[in-house]
Amino acid sequence: MLTTRHGIRVLGPGDVPAFLELTGRAPVVNVFADHRARTTRLEPRWLGGEMWGRWRDGDLVAACHVGANLVPIQATPEDARAFGERALGRGRTVSTLVGPQDPVRALWDVVESRWGRPRECRWEQPHLELGEAPSVPADPEVRRTHRDDLEALYPACVAMYTEEVGVSPETHGGGDLYRARVLQLMSRGWSFARFEQGRAVFKAEVACASPYAAQIQGVYVAPDRRGEGLAVAGMAAVVEQVRREIAPTVSLYVNEWNTPARRAYARVGFRETARFATVMF
Repeated sequence: MLTTRHGIRVLGPGDVPAFLELTGRAPVVNVFADHRARTTRLEPRWLGGEMWGRWRDGDLVAACHVGANLVPIQATPEDARAFGERALGRGRTVSTLVGPQDPVRALWDVVESRWGRPRECRWEQPHLELGEAPSVPADPEVRRTHRDDLEALYPACVAMYTEEVGVSPETHGGGDLYRARVLQLMSRGWSFARFEQGRAVFKAEVACASPYAAQIQGVYVAPDRRGEGLAVAGMAAVVEQVRREIAPTVSLYVNEWNTPARRAYARVGFRETARFATVMF
């Protein structure tokens, strides 16, 4: 029974089949939401938040992940505005609003006046996909990392995060939590790197995965090694290993202004399929 405004209610385990049908309409774009549903069964205690669903005539037509990230899923601008109005009723509890560009813009238009000034808005982020073999040879030195690599890898992870987000993940005592996240990705087999002389000169991770796709995050090349093609050959190696062992399609999104990264991804064979946007607090 719908008891909330706009046909929106919190989803639970009984809604998983309908939710996966919804994410399956664009399985690569929706890989984060698909991953969250499969790993948490939409239990709020495992989600660390809630998943809202919008229903129309008995059908689930859109959803919104509400945790550390606010992520509209298969949402039209109208759906996103409805989610934004619901979000206003609870105040801002998220650190990031991210997803396909149009619903993110629509949602932000609703909450902007009440949520305060964001640290940064990135409105143009090409979403890229590759569902076939890379166009260039893979770097044979790029491999899955393991726990013994942590001390060599962790500085590169911190440097990448700081460069990308603009603040260190170790700020405000967050070092232990971030180190645990790096170890978690390693334990899943989702962390890849090339090591030279005891340090990571290239690295990338899988952020989330479903039976259909794996989304890459944290691509990094040591500053003194940039311009040598490490990102191109390294990403080719990551794509090969991910497609062989995790999911058939590899995706990521990148800032439009990051010309070197976009050029590298294009050489590997990635093609733009959508536009994302991110609002960071």
